[in-house]
Amino acid sequence: MNIFLIGYRCTGKTSVGKILAKNLGWDFEDTDSEVVKAAGMSISEIVSQQGWDEFREKERSAVERICKLDARVVGTGGGVVLNPESIKDMKQSGVVVWLRAAPEIIRTRILQDKKTEDSRPALTSEGSVEEIEKVLSERTPLYENAMDFYADTDCSDVNTVCRDVISELQTFINHYEDRSKMI
Repeated sequence: MNIFLIGYRCTGKTSVGKILAKNLGWDFEDTDSEVVKAAGMSISEIVSQQGWDEFREKERSAVERICKLDARVVGTGGGVVLNPESIKDMKQSGVVVWLRAAPEIIRTRILQDKKTEDSRPALTSEGSVEEIEKVLSERTPLYENAMDFYADTDCSDVNTVCRDVISELQTFINHYEDRSKMI
């Protein structure tokens, strides 16, 4: 089983993922890092030279590879939910956790993140707050449909979010086991 962390940019997928993996004694994988490593260029370079569609294809390949592994906590790119096949693979390979944060928190985190320029190219031609609100409104139904459960990250520190995820994970697994006994 794997744990896949989905959500918008700067909701904590990498930060939470690394600590969650350490707490579980699992390895951490990051789909964006896999794409960058395989392509030999930054996400911004991929998008500017080859376009978002090509980036999404590379992301799809990374998800496929990681889904063949076990005992991984996986930080995904914010748009991984745009590909139904990736969602299907993640759900078959493990549990999908949506990390949520308010648009204002996301904006603050993006502005504070030194890696934003290379790893988070603009998704629209709008300003940062407008872009966040627009993309979140488009993706929220996709995150909701893909998730097994969610954790809010805007008011909690990373360790608290990890404890929340582990607690919800245990509840989810117990519910799943109870349900499978009934079938």
